[in-house]
Amino acid sequence: MKIQYCIDYEEMSLMASNSFISDLKANSIRFVCVATGNSPTGTYSRLEKIYNVHPEYFKELSIVKLDEWGGLKDNDPNSCEYYVRHKILRPLHIAENQYVSFKSDAADSQVECDRVQSQIDALGPIDICILGLGKNGHIGFIEPSELLPIGCHVGQLSSSSKNHQMVEKMRFKPDYGLTLGLGDLFRSKKIILLVTGDNKEKIIEKLLSKKITTQLPASLLWLHGNVECYIDSESLV
Repeated sequence: MKIQYCIDYEEMSLMASNSFISDLKANSIRFVCVATGNSPTGTYSRLEKIYNVHPEYFKELSIVKLDEWGGLKDNDPNSCEYYVRHKILRPLHIAENQYVSFKSDAADSQVECDRVQSQIDALGPIDICILGLGKNGHIGFIEPSELLPIGCHVGQLSSSSKNHQMVEKMRFKPDYGLTLGLGDLFRSKKIILLVTGDNKEKIIEKLLSKKITTQLPASLLWLHGNVECYIDSESLV
C-alpha cells in the first residue's frame, strides 16, 4: 500500500482524481467500482469538471456501485443509489447499460447479490475500486467479523454503521446492507483508498500499523499489490 499524506480534504480529492484521470487517459480503465459518502465526493466533483472539458475520456466507462443500505427505496435521498445517480452517473453521462447496481428493496436480497455478482464476473475484473474507510475499519459493508465473504453478500450492519450520519437522516433505519465482497475488491487492478473524516485517528493508526486482521477489514488491503491510500492529514488531528 502506497501511503500519501495530503494537507487537507481538497488536496486528497485532487490527488485521487489526478491518479484516476491518468489511468483513464492511458485507456487502462473500463470498469470502476464506486463508494459513496463524504470521503469520495470531492474526487467525483473533480471528475465532473474534467468531463466538462474532455467528455471523450469517459465514453467507455462502466460503473458498479460498491454497496447499498438494505430495505431503502432507490429514490430515497439517503440511499447509495440516489448518491451515485446524482454525483456520478448524471455528471459523467454514464448510460444505464453501463451501470451495475444493487436494488436495495429487492424481495430476496441474496438473490439480488447473486445477480450483481454475475454481472461483475461478466464485466470484470474491476479496473479501479474507489473506497472510503469506515470508523471501525469497514470497507463498503464488509464489517469486522471472524469470517469475511469473498463475493457479493448481505451483511448485518455494525453499531458503527447504524450510527452513520446518513442513517441519522433516514426515517427507515436499515440493519443490513448489500455489498461487494473481498474477492471482488482483491481482483481489482487498482484500489484508491480515501481516508478522511472526524474521529478516525485511532482506526487510521491501526491501519498504518500494518497488522492484518478481519476485525479491521481495511487492513487486508495491505495484501493487495496496487493500493494508493490518500490520507487527509486534518483527520489525524
